[in-house]
Amino acid sequence: MKDQDCFFMKIALREAKKGIGRTSPNPCVGAVVVKNGKVVGKGWHRKAGTPHAEVNALQDAGNQAKNSTIYVTLEPCNHTGRTPPCTEAIIAAGIKRVVVGMADPNPVVTGGGNKFLVSKGIVVSTGILEDECRAINRPFIKHIRTGLPWVIMKAGVSLDGRIATRTGHSSWITNDKSRAYVHRLRDQVDAILVGIGTALSDDPSLTTRLLSRRGRDSIRVILDTHLRLPPSAKVLRQDSLAPTVIFCGPDINQVKKAALAEAGAIVKQVTMQGQGLNLAAVLAELGKMQVMSLLVEGGSDVHGSFLKNGLFDQANLFLAPVLIGSDGVPLLSGLGVEQVPQAPRLNQISVKRFDNDLMIEGFF
Repeated sequence: MKDQDCFFMKIALREAKKGIGRTSPNPCVGAVVVKNGKVVGKGWHRKAGTPHAEVNALQDAGNQAKNSTIYVTLEPCNHTGRTPPCTEAIIAAGIKRVVVGMADPNPVVTGGGNKFLVSKGIVVSTGILEDECRAINRPFIKHIRTGLPWVIMKAGVSLDGRIATRTGHSSWITNDKSRAYVHRLRDQVDAILVGIGTALSDDPSLTTRLLSRRGRDSIRVILDTHLRLPPSAKVLRQDSLAPTVIFCGPDINQVKKAALAEAGAIVKQVTMQGQGLNLAAVLAELGKMQVMSLLVEGGSDVHGSFLKNGLFDQANLFLAPVLIGSDGVPLLSGLGVEQVPQAPRLNQISVKRFDNDLMIEGFF
């Protein structure tokens, strides 16, 4: 039975992955209805406020759902939010067994859906491919428990650890395939963040450009302590539904603030930490905006500050076969490591190759 459960849960996981980057502040969930060893219905959660994966799968199965088994990557909800409880839909459909990948990570409701189903005479099996089910919902798990986004460090780096030349030139350290993958990452996160140095030197668009389909633009975030960003910056001149949010310090020029707001920016003031912005306060504000995942694209000071304060959860570093030299801009600055054992270390490493580039993905 376990091998069969794993087989069908993998199908449910494939369904769930279709919703990555689209469901915030909800999790990605997939469901599969199985009867007599055959899949008769599939579904995934597409967007917050729309039917959940279980409901979509049950509708796909129709009358064949009666006396069947439903595989779902996350414990069915037993409370009414923007949609009715999925447990009620499961009971109404006549499901006889529910196989769950992982319990709901919300400490307020965890286990409630499973217990309710059992109380109604439905057989419930849990923990099937739990690690895989948790992996696709790392941002949701962190956000529901802490109110903060999952933070990803992203950079294109030379073999000697540089993200730009001594003049600040960085186009392009990595190749076309690496950059295409970056846009896939952008398509999957809720927000992208850069510091004012990067914004001024590169004047980036911070949009998602995919070859196969139109990507979803994420919220653009600029750390700009003294509001140096000009209203003419590209991030403020995009044909995009996603807003641009500028975080600044408490003491700023109100005329500059008004000009940026007039250009379409959302300007948020946060407290200072030393000479820079309080990054914990920035993350807290983004969490309140229901940002569950944040891609930090630099520059050097920003990466160093996030890492020094222990704010990164994940890293996606693209390593290119080019040498820039010690006078180039380093990947990060200000970390202040004195002994190697004190250095932050990535775990659960995986490596992808994009022609001559390598992407190293790991978790802190």
